[in-house]
Amino acid sequence: MLTTSQFILFAILLLLFALLAWGRWRYDVVAFAALVAALIAGVVPIDQAFSGFGHPATIIVALVLIISRGLSNSGVVEYVARRVVDATRPLFVHIGIMSGLAAVLSAVMNNVAALALLMPVDLEAAAKGKRSPALTLMPLSFASILGGMVTLIGTPPNIIIAAFRGEALGEPFQMFDFTPVGAACALAGVLFVTLIGWRLIPTERGKRNMAKELFELEDYVAELKIPEGAAAIGQKVGDLSQPDEAGDVQVLGLIRHEQRLPAGARHVRIIEGDVLVVQAGPEAIEKFAGSHGLDYVDTPGFLKSGDLELMEVVVPQGARIEGRSAMSLRLLQRHGIHLLGVSRQGQRLRERVRRLKARAGDILLLLGPGEELAETVQRLGCLPLAERGLQVLRRDKAGLAIAAFVVAIALASFGLLYLPVALAAVVAVYVLGGIVPVRDIYESVEWPVIVLLGSLIPVGQALETSGGTALIAGGLVSLSEGYTAVVVLTLLMVITMTLSDVMNNTATAVIAAPIAVDIANRLQVSPDPFLMAVAVAASCAFLTPIGHKNNTLIMGPGGYRFGDYWRMGLPLEVLIVAVATPMILIVWPL
Repeated sequence: MLTTSQFILFAILLLLFALLAWGRWRYDVVAFAALVAALIAGVVPIDQAFSGFGHPATIIVALVLIISRGLSNSGVVEYVARRVVDATRPLFVHIGIMSGLAAVLSAVMNNVAALALLMPVDLEAAAKGKRSPALTLMPLSFASILGGMVTLIGTPPNIIIAAFRGEALGEPFQMFDFTPVGAACALAGVLFVTLIGWRLIPTERGKRNMAKELFELEDYVAELKIPEGAAAIGQKVGDLSQPDEAGDVQVLGLIRHEQRLPAGARHVRIIEGDVLVVQAGPEAIEKFAGSHGLDYVDTPGFLKSGDLELMEVVVPQGARIEGRSAMSLRLLQRHGIHLLGVSRQGQRLRERVRRLKARAGDILLLLGPGEELAETVQRLGCLPLAERGLQVLRRDKAGLAIAAFVVAIALASFGLLYLPVALAAVVAVYVLGGIVPVRDIYESVEWPVIVLLGSLIPVGQALETSGGTALIAGGLVSLSEGYTAVVVLTLLMVITMTLSDVMNNTATAVIAAPIAVDIANRLQVSPDPFLMAVAVAASCAFLTPIGHKNNTLIMGPGGYRFGDYWRMGLPLEVLIVAVATPMILIVWPL
């Protein structure tokens, strides 16, 4: 019989799972709302309301994100990637090298950051090899997820599981306790995506290159000359960008006497002989020219102007622009940045793109002054699809960055220094050494994840203290009654993996960790193998683009559809269960 507290908590969690799977609202907002609801209902004590924000797991995740920025800024990853990537190699060799590199990097830094660093390299190799990046981006994403399982700091689920073990059993998992099982899974997974997995990607995806198609602008940007008697004479340039019967035509600039006028040209009145540079679909441009009495100019030259740059960027989950449009952010008015096109799930969208609300996984094509463009991209939280000098790498600091990180990990691994303190010391070295500028410290932290953790940890603790986790554990044990503990462990892994495919893996780990310990206690076996099973399963989100941020990041550049992921992901998840289960039992016996 459910108690009142258990009933309320289950109701809150069921609604939480449904909203996370739906994806209509950001996961941090949903998680915080769940915490507030639990506080109002009285099932989470008021004195524990915000305890999750000071939890060791939350602190470690934030510090790891800053350290990842430092390793990126020092140029270490860029140097390694440029030395090992060769577009002339056979495709499976290239996939093997990139996947192996992604797995290794993800073991020591945030796996989203590792993918963000390697994705431009992979896209460049695809362009040089004249093949679609769809063939390589999914293996790269899956490998970066697999690599995170190898160490404690590789992925948030490992950090959560380690911290929970410390609370439940008195001692947390250490840095390399995850390595035997995680490395075996990562090795098997990398071999799979290299030799078999990429061949399972739908054939039609390999025939398209969405980033390249988006970048081809000739049919969508036109120069229109102001002839004698044109209706546009006397009007301000900015007025012509307003929607009218001709459609949503964007005026990019004005050329007068062969010179492009600066951004203030929006307030300049048009005279005969001026040339307007406009962007829209072909039909909209034709209607616009007709309604204003304009003539076409045969040779476009505006986009070749030296002070303007084009940049393709991808929208990650939690980016500032996610759920907002270029017009609502006033990109043009505030920063002089034009949104020229959007690619979404294999479709190019150019009509009315300024009003289009960006989604995670979209590719945006931006045009603007180089320096302002780079700063705006960072401010929006987007990631470039090509190396375009967004930041000055501190290659002279590479030695310091690596040394500080290695020393800190060694001290923490030998128990000489508490891990959060060791990581905090690395951050201090990076900031004082100029590796991570002060202005980048807070930008490096993925705040939605921090809010998610800080919100759900008290809810998870309340579920445990109310007896809710014991109730779930009892149900799973009863469901598998008559079977061995190995079967129960495998069942727990499959259920956790399934949850991780449709909701945030961090949330999955927070809820599943106490259930794992309760199951072990009921079976009177060691909880360690069950905790390890949850750690592995929570990180394995390969069936959908929403289970892991890396899968969302590659969706646009690869031109993937929602249903493409399971083709490679399902056999990979089966393989991980087959490899992880015996490895867990060998390293962490029941």
